[in-house]
Amino acid sequence: MSRTPLHGLKVVEFAGLAPGPFAGLILADWGASVTRVDRVDQTTSTDILCRGKRSLAVNPKVPDGRDLLLKLISDADVLIDPFRPGVLEKLGLGPDVFLGKNGLNSRLVYARLSGFTRTGEYKDMAGHDINYLALTGVLSMLPGPDGKPGFPLNILADFAGGGLMCAQGILLALLSRSSTGKGQVVHSDMVSGARYISSFPLLHSLVKSPFFGDGSERSANILDGGAPFYNVYTCKDGKFMSVGCLEPQFFAVFIENFVKALPKEFTSFQGGWQPTLESRTDRDTWPELRSFLERGFKTKSRDEWARVFYGTDACAVPVLTPAEAAQASSPLPAPHPELLQTPALPLPSTARHAKASLNLKPGHHTEEILMELGLTAEQRKILDTSGALGGEAKARL
Repeated sequence: MSRTPLHGLKVVEFAGLAPGPFAGLILADWGASVTRVDRVDQTTSTDILCRGKRSLAVNPKVPDGRDLLLKLISDADVLIDPFRPGVLEKLGLGPDVFLGKNGLNSRLVYARLSGFTRTGEYKDMAGHDINYLALTGVLSMLPGPDGKPGFPLNILADFAGGGLMCAQGILLALLSRSSTGKGQVVHSDMVSGARYISSFPLLHSLVKSPFFGDGSERSANILDGGAPFYNVYTCKDGKFMSVGCLEPQFFAVFIENFVKALPKEFTSFQGGWQPTLESRTDRDTWPELRSFLERGFKTKSRDEWARVFYGTDACAVPVLTPAEAAQASSPLPAPHPELLQTPALPLPSTARHAKASLNLKPGHHTEEILMELGLTAEQRKILDTSGALGGEAKARL
C-alpha cells in the first residue's frame, strides 16, 4: 500500500473545542501522527474528532510539565493552538520560543485558530459559531422561520471557516517550508474563514444578482428559498424532498415528471392551475407554483417521490436522515477528496469499531509518548513526582 501524503508528520494539538480537533483530524486521516495535549484533571473528553490520534496528559503550569511540552513541540512539525490570543505565551510556549531568534524549532508550523479576528473590538470576547457567523454578513442572508435568519448547525464558522481553513493554512505553510526550510505562524480565525468560504454569496450581494439580491431581503431570491424550484418540500409521510431544478432544461424535466405522477383528481382540486415552463422566470406566478408543489408533494411519501425522479435530470432527491446517509455510505464520514495514488488512512470497518474510534481517554498514551521522546525511567519518575503528569507534587528524597 502507498504511503499516506502526511506520513511521518508530527503534530501537537492542544485540546480544544470542535474546530481545532477537526483540523487535527484532517491531518491524522491523511497519515500525520497527531498527539492531543490534554489537561491532567480530565478523566474523560467530549472530543469525538479524535480518530487516529494519541493523548498526552500534562500540566504546563508545572515547570517540569512545561519543559516536557518544550521538548515535544521542539520535535514536532506542526502545533495547533486553539486558545484565545496570549494563552500559550503566558505558559512560555508562544511562537517566539520556537520560531524567534535562536528558537527551539525553526521548522515548526505554528497554527493559531481563534473565533473572532485577532485584532479588533471582539478579540478578547468569548463566542461560538453563531456569533462568528453573525459578523461575516452571511448569517443575515440565510433563510429562516418567522422572518429571522436561520443557521446551518455549527458547520459554517466552526468547521468550514475554522477547522478546514486552519488545515489548509497548515498544508500551505508545509509546502512553503519544503522550499524555504523554515516554518511560520499561521493565523486563522472563524470570522475571516467563514467570509472566505462564503465568497460566492457575498460577491453576488455586491453586484445585486438574482441569486441573492443585495443580501438585504431573505427568502426572496433564487438561492435563499425564494424560488419554489429551489427548496425543500414536506411529503405525505412527513419526510422531505429537495428540489433544485434551476436551469430551464432541468425545470422542464421536473415539472413533466411531477405533474405526471400526481393523482388524477389533483388538478381539479387545484382549480385547474398547472405550472408551465414560463413559471420558472415569472415571479408573479411563484406563489401559485409554491402552493402547487407543496400540495402535490403531500400526495405521496418521500420514497414514492424519490422513485418518480430517480434516474432523471429533475434535480429532485430525498432528504436523508443521518442514519440513512450512513447506510448508503459508511458509519463515519470519509476523508475527502480521494487521492488515488496516496489515499487517506482507512476508516474503521464496522459500526462497533467506528463508535469506539470516537473516544480517546485523556492521557491514554502518556507513557508511550514519553518513551518515544527518549525519557528514561528516572526522568519519567521525576515528572510524576513533580505533578507534571497530574496529582500532587511529591517531595523528592
